[in-house]
Amino acid sequence: MKTRFKSGNLTEERRAFLKQSGAMAAMSAFGLSFFTACTKDVAEPDMPDEDENMEEPDVEAITVTDNAVTIQLDLVEALGSSGGWILIQDANLLVVNVGGTYSALTSVCTHQGCASSWEYDNEVFTCTCHDSKFSTAGEVLQGPAVQPLTVFNTTLANGVLTVSI
Repeated sequence: MKTRFKSGNLTEERRAFLKQSGAMAAMSAFGLSFFTACTKDVAEPDMPDEDENMEEPDVEAITVTDNAVTIQLDLVEALGSSGGWILIQDANLLVVNVGGTYSALTSVCTHQGCASSWEYDNEVFTCTCHDSKFSTAGEVLQGPAVQPLTVFNTTLANGVLTVSI
């Protein structure tokens, strides 16, 4: 089975434009009060089966087992440069290239468990369910989350990144 993953690498200007225009459209449609409270009844946004940012490589670039995830870095273009990142949904895992060093964190937000709705910019992961922000070391930078994300050990050998889960 091929492992599907999301990746991202938008320019900072494009990201800012999309955030601003999306927020304005949503507030216009629903009103500000709709966005000011979190409840335990809020479900994670539905993710479409086929997403335009979802990649499904022709070869096993990413392998997920019970205790490890291996990534063939030469086959996963998104991790090739600093700031590149991927969300591996089959493993609930975020992986990011920070200046040639790789960090791996759980993609399950500690606020309310959203697992597949993430953005990354300026070395900050944002859970877009409720806007909690985390460093690449998993530390909470902005709530509503109060607990850090779990960080996993990574090793790099011969172009293969291994994440111990």
